Amino acid sequence: VPTNKIIVLDANILIRAVLGKKVRGILEQYVSTTQFVTPDICYQDARKYLPSLFEKRNLPVQNALDVLEKLNCLVESIDASLYSLYEEEAKQRIAIRDIDDWPIVALSLMLDCPIWTEDADFFGAGVATWTSDRVHLYLS
Repeated sequence: VPTNKIIVLDANILIRAVLGKKVRGILEQYVSTTQFVTPDICYQDARKYLPSLFEKRNLPVQNALDVLEKLNCLVESIDASLYSLYEEEAKQRIAIRDIDDWPIVALSLMLDCPIWTEDADFFGAGVATWTSDRVHLYLS
């Protein structure tokens, strides 16, 4: 599949793709022209937070985890060994906001591409960010 764009997804976007149709629809619409990637830790975070979100909504937790696993065909998980070379620079850029977000910044730096997030912590980190209500402008 020829891709001409690449974008790094934050864990909150993976969670939104499981919880609702809008984000998943965007992923499905643009997967033929865009490479969607996320640090491996973001899938781990989604696996950690989705069960409680589904329990609060009285929805079956296994459904959430099944949908998350199916996202693997749309959003590629990138191993930490690949982006860890950018760890120090990423931590310096994100430290005043949320240093735990460094893998997302590191992957963005490594691939020289923007981040898709709903998290304002990335603003001012020196990487382009897109939110779900505007990401179609980048993707189209």
